[in-house]
Order: sequence, then C-alpha cells, then structure tokens
Amino acid sequence: MSRFEETITVDVPVRAAYDRWTQFEDFPTFMEGVKRVRQLDDKHLRWTASVAGVEKQWEAEITDQTPDTRVAWKSIEGAENAGAVLFRPMGPGRTEVILRIDAVPDGVVETAGDALGFLRRRVKGDLERFKEQVEKLGAGGDGWRGEIHGDQVRDDPDNQPPTGTMSVPVSSRSGDDAS
Repeated sequence: MSRFEETITVDVPVRAAYDRWTQFEDFPTFMEGVKRVRQLDDKHLRWTASVAGVEKQWEAEITDQTPDTRVAWKSIEGAENAGAVLFRPMGPGRTEVILRIDAVPDGVVETAGDALGFLRRRVKGDLERFKEQVEKLGAGGDGWRGEIHGDQVRDDPDNQPPTGTMSVPVSSRSGDDAS
C-alpha cells in the first residue's frame, strides 16, 4: 500500500475551499486522469479514471464529512484506496488544504509507477490545479453543509424546510441519470 500526504495553501477563505472541494462531480476539471465522478447519494460516489493507461472504476463511501474541516472516504468496490482532505484556516482569506491518500497499486505497471513517484506527482499537480481553480472562482461554490460520521448522515441545514411547512425531500447532491 502506498501512503502519502500533500499540502497546498489556497488564497480563499476555508468555506470557499471546502465548498469547492465538495463539488465532487467537478473533480475531472482539476484531477488528471479522472474522467467522471458521479454522486450517487450523500455518502457514495462512483469514479471512472484512467490509471496507467487503463480505465478503472470504483465506488467510494464518504466515512466522515465535517463542514470546513474534513472529508474522508474509502473505496468499497473496485480500485482500493482511502484518504482524507483536511481544511485548516490560515487567516480570513487563506486555507491550508492537506490531502492524505492510501492506495494499493494493481499489477506490475501501477507498482512500478508508484515506486517512481507517479501517483504522488499526479496528486501534487491535482492540488495545484485545484488551487488555481478555487482562487479563480472564489467564494460561492454552493457546497453541501451536511455532516457524515460513520453511518450517520445529517442533512444540510440550508436544505431543511421552514418550520410549519411540508415538502418532499429532494437530494441536492445526486444526479438524475441512472447509469
């Protein structure tokens, strides 16, 4: 298993960095090799990526999510990986983003690439592209403000209907297509 950590400081408030990061379906815009991320529900994501020239798919489960602080995940099907991204305020307009990843290389090519540091360099580049994107777009990322702790999911308080009204619950984080 390969384990590493990369850190970058972005020039936006912690809420803006966190909100942009929780737009999981936008990951292909800054993550090299990621073709698609589909949000299945508040806790589950389906990934499609090119790894060492081979298309891989996996499903990941968010195991912990605390607004403006942390998002942690683990794969539950397909390519084996886990990790966490942490957000640390560095003043009113700066945030340190710390990405920790555990990944299991699959086969000779991935193992050799891992030994040569390809995955570490890819993640470092992904963080640099995230920094560029979040600084360009700034605040207003409409991030999900709910929380996940193990099996417990607390919905985004901004999605709660006003007291005394009735509404039909609609997940604001899942797609409409059924692929």
